[in-house]
Amino acid sequence: MSVVTRDLMAGAARPHGGRRLVVTVVVLVVIGAVAGVAWSAGAFGSRGSSGSGPRLPAPAMQPVVRQDLSATTPVTATLGYAGSYMVTGKGGGTLTWLPQAGEVVGQGQVLYRVDNGTPVVLLYGSVPAWRTLDEGLTGSDVAQLNHDLAALGYASGPDISALGWDYYSWETSYAVQRLEEHLGVANPAGSLALGSVVFKPVALRVSAVTGSLGGPASGPVLSATSDEHVVSIALSTAQESEVVAGDAVIITLPDGSNVPGVISSVGTVASGTGGGATIPVTVTLTHPQAAGTLDQAPVTVNITTAASPGPVLAVPVGALVAQSPERYAVEVIGPGNTRRLVPVTPGIFDDASGLVQVTGALAPGEQVVVPAT
Repeated sequence: MSVVTRDLMAGAARPHGGRRLVVTVVVLVVIGAVAGVAWSAGAFGSRGSSGSGPRLPAPAMQPVVRQDLSATTPVTATLGYAGSYMVTGKGGGTLTWLPQAGEVVGQGQVLYRVDNGTPVVLLYGSVPAWRTLDEGLTGSDVAQLNHDLAALGYASGPDISALGWDYYSWETSYAVQRLEEHLGVANPAGSLALGSVVFKPVALRVSAVTGSLGGPASGPVLSATSDEHVVSIALSTAQESEVVAGDAVIITLPDGSNVPGVISSVGTVASGTGGGATIPVTVTLTHPQAAGTLDQAPVTVNITTAASPGPVLAVPVGALVAQSPERYAVEVIGPGNTRRLVPVTPGIFDDASGLVQVTGALAPGEQVVVPAT
């Protein structure tokens, strides 16, 4: 019998002991493999110097700065056009041409036409047309007519002045003829019949046409606004002390862009009662073209409620650590990643920059801990 055969037979005669041997060998092999992996991973290696633990990740930091700050309060408002004007026809005839809504008509231009294309022209003035204007008349309506004719270049200012601004002279009559010729009047008479001109204080942006072609030229013809964009705020009376005419503001348009503006007027008569009382505040855009053709658009006006007199120390708002309801500190990072809490007193919160004014033992350039982003 060979050695191999004898060993196999011996193994068959000792089934239990052989099984224990095989299991023991397998367990030792597995433990050895795990130990090898652990050794290669450093599980049994040195843990370094006594007392050293896992290193913490470096904190998020931002520097202390010195700059101007301002606090703002956002209020809802409406962007539209200033003024509201109704154009009413005072002559006879039939409407044969009307402008479209959105058109802007300026000084000396045609507002609408009647009958065989006879123009009704817009002139600037605060006194409404109330009579036929002809040579020899005097009055405030004549004065505004003379100023219009001079501004349009149809009359000489010095010549009109020599004869009297409120006098309808032959100079006025000649200038009216030149205006009518320019507007296409076939036989200019040199006088202005009632209904041939409309006096309004500004250029008109047509908002709605109320007359109809073929309808009478007397009565309401169209409604209009000025062509100047303004922002209207119904401001709570509780915030009245925060605004003054001349204050600069920032206006956020519907597309998210910001444009500068100035408070042009603050009303004194409140509407509503109690906590719902408001006063009207008007804001003029510094660059009106930035609003495009927006009308009755919702916007946000950021009113400055506080401003630093000059550059001040400031940190990110998130750097403030509340130690009590009235005590704050910031955590300053020093050499060797040391940290210390420095008590501070908050001042102006600048929402636009995300900074807050602080007073304390800090210097520009020092790093303070902020929430990780």
